[in-house]
Amino acid sequence: MTTAPRRTRLRPTDLLRLGMIGPRTRRTRSALSALGIALGIAAVIAVTGISLSNQAHLLARLDQLGSNLITVGPGKDAEQRPVPLPATAEKMLADIAPVQRVTATGATKAEVYRNDLVPKEQTGSLSVLAARLDLLDVLHAKLRSGTWLDRAGERLPVTVLGDQAAERLGVTAPGERVWLGGQSYVVTGILAPNELAPELGTAALVGWPQATAHLGADGTAATIYLRSYPERVPDVQAVAGATANPANPSGVAVSRPSDLLTARGEAKDALTGLVLSLAAVALLVGGVGIANTMVVGVMERRGEIGLRRALGARGGQIAAQFLLEAVLMGFVGGIGGLVMGALTVYGYALAQGWPAAVPLSMVVAGPVVSVVVAALAGIYPALRAAGSSPTDALRSA
Repeated sequence: MTTAPRRTRLRPTDLLRLGMIGPRTRRTRSALSALGIALGIAAVIAVTGISLSNQAHLLARLDQLGSNLITVGPGKDAEQRPVPLPATAEKMLADIAPVQRVTATGATKAEVYRNDLVPKEQTGSLSVLAARLDLLDVLHAKLRSGTWLDRAGERLPVTVLGDQAAERLGVTAPGERVWLGGQSYVVTGILAPNELAPELGTAALVGWPQATAHLGADGTAATIYLRSYPERVPDVQAVAGATANPANPSGVAVSRPSDLLTARGEAKDALTGLVLSLAAVALLVGGVGIANTMVVGVMERRGEIGLRRALGARGGQIAAQFLLEAVLMGFVGGIGGLVMGALTVYGYALAQGWPAAVPLSMVVAGPVVSVVVAALAGIYPALRAAGSSPTDALRSA
C-alpha cells in the first residue's frame, strides 16, 4: 500500500525569504520597478499637494483682504440719532466662539491741527480716535513710515496719522509735531492706505489710556472690528447685534459680509473640484504605471515559475511568493513616492512663497494605494503562470 507524498508547507519566514529572491537577484530590475511605482505615487501627491498649496495661498490672500472681517458700530434710533455701543460690547463680542480676534477704536472730544495758530473751525474734517494696540494686526494694516503705538507710547502724547490726515496737516515724516487736544503731540508714524477701514485715513490715532486721561474719551468703543473663521462669518453677523447690545439689538450697525466672502466660497469650491479632478487623473496615470511595471516584471519571470513548478512547487506557493514580492515592491515604491512627492510640494511652495499643504489622507493613501495596485497587478499573471503546466510555462518564457 503506497501513501501519497506529504505536502510541504512554507513557514512565514520561508515565504518572506522567497519573496526577497527577486529583489536580491534582480536589483536593477527591482530598482526600476520600485522607481516606476514611486514616480506614480509622487505624481499623485505632487499634483494634489501643489494644487492644495495654491488653494491655501489664494484663500489666505482673500482672508487678508477682509473676507472674514465684520465691523460693529453705533446704529440709529427712530429719530435717526446715533445709539452708542455699551461699554461691555467689545468684551461680549470677543466671547463669541467663532470670533478669532477683536479690536476697536474709540471716539474722543479732541481736534487735531498743524499747530496752535490754526483757527479752531478749520478742522480739515479730521478726527482723533483712541486705538487698541492690536488694531493694525487685526486689520492687516501697514505703516507707510515710522512706528506704531506700543505699551509705553500709548500713555504718552504721541500719535499715528492716517495717510489723508498727514497730507492735510502737511506732515511728511515721523518726528514732526501736531497740535492735538490743546497740546503738542509727536507723530511717530503714518499709515498706508487701507481699504478695509478707510475711516482711519482721516484720523489721528492715540493710545487708549492717553485718550481717556486727557482727550475726553469715555473708554467705550465707537467701532469694533471682528475677525472670525471664514466659514462662520454669517453666523457671527447674525448674533453680533444682539451680543453687542442685548437691550437694543436694532441700535447696532453690523456690516454685511464682504463680497470677498462670496468670492472666497466660490474660489474654494472651484479649487476643491479642480484638486479632486487632478488627483483622480494623477491616480489613474500612476495606477496604470504601477500595473504596467508589475505585470512586465512578473511576466518576464515565467520561465522561473515553470522551473519551480517542475521541481515540485505548488501553484499556491508560487502565487504567494510573487504576491509578497509585489507587495514589498509596492510598499518600497510607495514610501519613496511619498518622500519624492512631499519634497516636490514643499520645494515648489517655498519657491512660490505659498504655504505648503500635503494632505494627511495622501500621506496615508500613497503607500496603501501602491501596495494594493502592485498586489493586484502582480498576482494576476503569477496565478496564470502558477496554474499552467511546467512545460507550458517554460515554453512561454
